Amino acid sequence: MGFDLEELRAAVAAHGRVTRVVIAAIRGSSPREVGAAMLVWKTGQSGTIGGGTLEFQAAEAARSTPRTGLSHHALGPDLGQCCGGAVTLLTEVYDAAALAALDADVIARATDGPAIMPMSVRRVLAGARAQGMAPAPQLLDGWMIEPVHRPTRPIWIWGAGHVGRALVQVLAPLPDLAITWVDTAENRFPETLAPGVTSVPAARPAALVPHAPTDAEHLILTYSHTLDLELCHQLLGHEFAFAGLIGSKTKWARFRSRLAALGHAGGRIADITCPIGDPSLGKHPQMIAIGVAAALMRPDQTRHAKKDVSA
Repeated sequence: MGFDLEELRAAVAAHGRVTRVVIAAIRGSSPREVGAAMLVWKTGQSGTIGGGTLEFQAAEAARSTPRTGLSHHALGPDLGQCCGGAVTLLTEVYDAAALAALDADVIARATDGPAIMPMSVRRVLAGARAQGMAPAPQLLDGWMIEPVHRPTRPIWIWGAGHVGRALVQVLAPLPDLAITWVDTAENRFPETLAPGVTSVPAARPAALVPHAPTDAEHLILTYSHTLDLELCHQLLGHEFAFAGLIGSKTKWARFRSRLAALGHAGGRIADITCPIGDPSLGKHPQMIAIGVAAALMRPDQTRHAKKDVSA
């Protein structure tokens, strides 16, 4: 988790004044982890700190008396929740002026601690810079440290048909995914896209393959078997973290033969997974999307599946 600056900017632009509530510390069991946050404004909210009574009361407080500060909550005695732990929440109010001051890769600020950054916080920030890694969200000596959230997993979805749309609906809310969505024309995409999704209309989608990051994960599910084959062909000449193709075992057998005829070695062809998802769930677009999303969220199983295909 991290400080989702883009989401906050969009909320402030739409609603003017927004309260951000983040889990700053936990003791024992908690409905969410440190760094989980929600945004609250007069007529709505987004994100979640775990739901239930904790979230309800925090949202009500943010609307009725919005102010910056820490609050401490014993989930069992105070709120009647079953988690049994305790949670510290940091509530902060943002408008355009306050938002303009957030311009660092790591947002560290005083809560109830000293105005001058403590040495302990400086050490955490220096160590993170030295290692080239973002520090974990944490409350340290009265200062809250949060790295700015940046999606770390590039996902390329080829095709904006029924399955492509279902996949984007399932995957877009996940915070670590940066989704690039490709199809042959602008009118293939829905009018409104979820945050974090970039649509790319291209008359020749396969020509975009060289522009994909070498650590991208690809899901091929266009309306055309010819285009699917061309995408597989181009991807096999490009590095990728994962490539999956929608289709039956019969389709994949034909594709393997055609890809071999195009000069690709059998071991390399086996780096493409087909079919994708969990065929036992059914063929409804949302069922396919759920199976594919579940596999993507279990990368170890995805790698295992690739080994099974190549065996």
